[in-house]
Amino acid sequence: MHEIAIVKDIFKTLEQAYPDTYKQISKIRIQAGLLANIQPILIQNAFEAFILDEVQFRETELEVELLPIIAHCTTCESDFEVRFHRFVCVCGQPSGQVMQGEELRISQVIFNDLNNIQ
Repeated sequence: MHEIAIVKDIFKTLEQAYPDTYKQISKIRIQAGLLANIQPILIQNAFEAFILDEVQFRETELEVELLPIIAHCTTCESDFEVRFHRFVCVCGQPSGQVMQGEELRISQVIFNDLNNIQ
């Protein structure tokens, strides 16, 4: 289950980015593209298991936003949403140029003192 490793990496990244306020995190928002091979329920379960062992994070929440797959058509120079795994633009041309959908990123961190850091 690679989700546990992902959750550990998220916390490691946050500890490096916010060494002084790391233990005051109250909410973490992540964005995951549909091609990132992330299942929100599995990430949530891994997160819950992780915070059980980390007392200082028991009140921390995780929010996962799934991002659609967006591809770019070089024929008509437009971006389009890939649906049902069909990488075909509305103009009829196929395209494998993915603009969005492969990422996994921390999009927002909220701290107990209500300061937002993005």
